[in-house]
Amino acid sequence: VQLQASGGGLVQAGGSLSLSCAALGSTFENYPPGIMAWYRQAPGKERELVANIDYSKRISYAESVKGRFTISRSNARNTVSLQMNSLKPDDTAVYYCNALRANWPEYDHWGRGTQVTVSS
Repeated sequence: VQLQASGGGLVQAGGSLSLSCAALGSTFENYPPGIMAWYRQAPGKERELVANIDYSKRISYAESVKGRFTISRSNARNTVSLQMNSLKPDDTAVYYCNALRANWPEYDHWGRGTQVTVSS
């Protein structure tokens, strides 16, 4: 199984970036994630939840990104995306995709992470 993330990069403050993550493999196809999420970890800080979306498309966001970031999901393709607008230097971090399933077979898989850098 693999979480393949793409997107990220360098952008000026106020700009936009988009991240995508595909959950690849038969486990995901046969037993889709209950929750897909984006986390981020800035240098010297703990990893924090940015946004998550469940199979029914219910969504939650960290307060710091509400109104600026939009998470979406395709259940058919097992993909999750994060559209990030009005980016701030504080958004600079490595962003990680996560796929979580609480029912059998349980799993908690992470992607490798993609760097997002916002310059002031």
